Amino acid sequence: MAALTGAWPVSRLSRCLRRGLHCTGNLYHRRCVRVRFAPSPTGMLHLGGLRTALYNYLFAKSKPGGKFLLRIEDTDQTRLVPNAIEKLEDMLSWAGISPDEGPSQGGSYGPYKQSERIELYQESIKVLVQNESAYHCFCTPRRLELVRKEAARRGETPRYDNRCRQWSSSEVKEKLARNTPYVIRLKLEATAEPWDDLLKGRTSHNIADAEGDPVLIKSDRFPTYHFANVVDDHHMGITHVLRGDEWQTSTPKHLLLYKSFGWDPPRYAHLPLILNKDGTKLSKRGDDVQVEHFKNEGYYPEALLNYVTKIGGGFSSDGTTGFSLEEMIQQFSLERLRRNSGRLDPEYLDEANRIHLGAKLGRGCSRQQVIEDVRTLVLAGHSQSLGEGTLREQILSSEYIGNILDCAFEEGRIMKPKDLLKSDWRFLWSAPRRETVQDLKTASIDVAHLLEGCCQRLSVITGFDADQLQTELQELVRGEGYSARPVMHSLRQALSGLKEGPRVVDMMLALGRDHTIQRLKHTLHILTHS
Repeated sequence: MAALTGAWPVSRLSRCLRRGLHCTGNLYHRRCVRVRFAPSPTGMLHLGGLRTALYNYLFAKSKPGGKFLLRIEDTDQTRLVPNAIEKLEDMLSWAGISPDEGPSQGGSYGPYKQSERIELYQESIKVLVQNESAYHCFCTPRRLELVRKEAARRGETPRYDNRCRQWSSSEVKEKLARNTPYVIRLKLEATAEPWDDLLKGRTSHNIADAEGDPVLIKSDRFPTYHFANVVDDHHMGITHVLRGDEWQTSTPKHLLLYKSFGWDPPRYAHLPLILNKDGTKLSKRGDDVQVEHFKNEGYYPEALLNYVTKIGGGFSSDGTTGFSLEEMIQQFSLERLRRNSGRLDPEYLDEANRIHLGAKLGRGCSRQQVIEDVRTLVLAGHSQSLGEGTLREQILSSEYIGNILDCAFEEGRIMKPKDLLKSDWRFLWSAPRRETVQDLKTASIDVAHLLEGCCQRLSVITGFDADQLQTELQELVRGEGYSARPVMHSLRQALSGLKEGPRVVDMMLALGRDHTIQRLKHTLHILTHS
């Protein structure tokens, strides 16, 4: 076979293979659990991928000495997405799922990108050709298309007819000597042996009834997914494979490859499907299933992990609401994983995030980080509306932001800090400025006198709750002799510079007594000194 580009370091495993020493499972430290997450860099990390990575991680970390590997399966060069590997690693890091070995971490079983392991696949396929478990296929794309069309015409499932199995060794050598293009296929067995799935139990699929001999090495000399997957799992010492249920029908193919090499296979567990709330299959392409989407929306990684494990189980309790990653590791059990597909419930995600937010607000260093996060969000989204000078400084103060968070959280108004930047909360970060309150000078009522009276009332009341504020504002309206509508409009604008927004009572409660009075006095100063 012609050599391909892409150097692969000559490791102990590679040297063993070249000497014909087909290493068995005993070479690897199979006493310790070794699992892997092996995505293709063809898009963003989605919820299904996150769940697979998480369950592999939890399984490894719940076992003494367990290792979690990240392997990039990038042999399909036509579908690669630029920067996909870096973004995938970033999202895993954000979620707290840190590989023990991988492209960035390194390790004794690398490289961890399949495109850098081509030499290993070339050496491995020779073993299967020599022991006649695989063969060269010289069928042209034109012939394969005709085979598919003929099967379709007969109402059959299109599949390869295994024609090239019949070539003699001399005929194969002759075609190779003429540089005839070829692929290498695996000889499927007529009957498939059952296997014990760790979740599904005794399972069997006879793939020879549904498809022809599968391609292992493509015409560009790159391996297919199935071949590279098995070779890498063996040489990386993978002991268990936890993957989505959609790969269950591929397992007989993989087990046959292990048998053809004379290798011991890992144990398999196929995770049930994730469904949308309406029971439809979860898409991998929509923005609302991508991990980065939830990160950008302001959800905490712990809440997202609670979200994807809620439907998959694996714990003694019903769900992992409020669990940290460490708590999930401590309680995880593979035997408790659910066997059936589960539906996502977005409301649960919000509730899980709210619980984590409450926990963070109750802890010193975590609380300060939440406050810093809000401050960053406010500066990014409302910098122009904050006003200037002392009022701006106080709006950005830890005390003010902390009070806002506590109030909004206790009232159940927010599920995540980013909710404070929604339009209903814009008044919190919109300090009255000269240009936003100047027209109050020409209002139909004496706004300056109104603000003075309101400040006096608020400074002496004993309580600062909704009922007390409602009573004081009603008495203020009666005392001034105005109708309620212009009074409330003027107070709202004086508090925030906004002409539309929540009820004045709600604004005051959110701002707090001191900051409410401060804002009213600030606007009063603008109206009386300009």
